[in-house]
Amino acid sequence: MKLPVETKPVLWGIAGGAIALAIVGFTWGGWVTGARYQADGSQQANAAVVSALAPICADRFRRMPEASQNLAALNKIDSWSRGAFIEKGGWATMPGSIPPEQTSQVAKACAVLVAGQ
Repeated sequence: MKLPVETKPVLWGIAGGAIALAIVGFTWGGWVTGARYQADGSQQANAAVVSALAPICADRFRRMPEASQNLAALNKIDSWSRGAFIEKGGWATMPGSIPPEQTSQVAKACAVLVAGQ
């Protein structure tokens, strides 16, 4: 089969344009792969769960009979360890089951809410 002489440069132009379009689209156009899309969605869902449960944890902390003693103990701890204190106290553990990594995230957010009274 004989192709016209002009066909080869046109095909190279199409290929080069497709490559340039893909580079621009993924770099500046906001295009993402399916795996990246799922990872971003999962992170957003986890953040929504944490932001919904942290105020409940803070309320549970404040309603305890020994809340003032616990708050004093929390304020003595450095900010890096406050989430662990909340988690060990059980205030971040919600009825039902949430994954352990979300429990620690809820505990950290709860510590920020409680300490920032």
